[in-house]
Amino acid sequence: MKIVVQRVKEANVKVDNEIVGKISEGLMLLIGVDEEDDINDADWLIKKIIDLRIFSDQDGKMNLSVKDISGEILCISQFTLISDYKKGNRPSYIKAAKPEKAVPLFDYFKQEIKKSGLKTESGIFGADMKVSLLNDGPVTLVLDSKTKA
Repeated sequence: MKIVVQRVKEANVKVDNEIVGKISEGLMLLIGVDEEDDINDADWLIKKIIDLRIFSDQDGKMNLSVKDISGEILCISQFTLISDYKKGNRPSYIKAAKPEKAVPLFDYFKQEIKKSGLKTESGIFGADMKVSLLNDGPVTLVLDSKTKA
């Protein structure tokens, strides 16, 4: 799984011009599922994301996690993160998981994030979504479960 983590002041996602997910301060996650991903990939990323110390403490140092600040999380599925762009100019998405595998893993990811007690919202898998955010910092990280230690 690949996840783009963005620290935000606020974010929302619309489908058919209607807001389907909205958060205030916290993390917006763009989530790509690879055909080889499984629950172990999701579990590692969930723990890493919940504990990432990327929010500022009283001294302005990034020492706090999203759970430390009681932040919120917005999850957006994005298969284009699983692209191969090495050959030619048109990316290939052949390694992106098909919906029958990606949807259950994406749903599992969201449910496990919710168990942290943080408000968790999401877009709609496979929908044409319009995402808006106010990036804070900006602080943006790319996490890949295939490169975990």
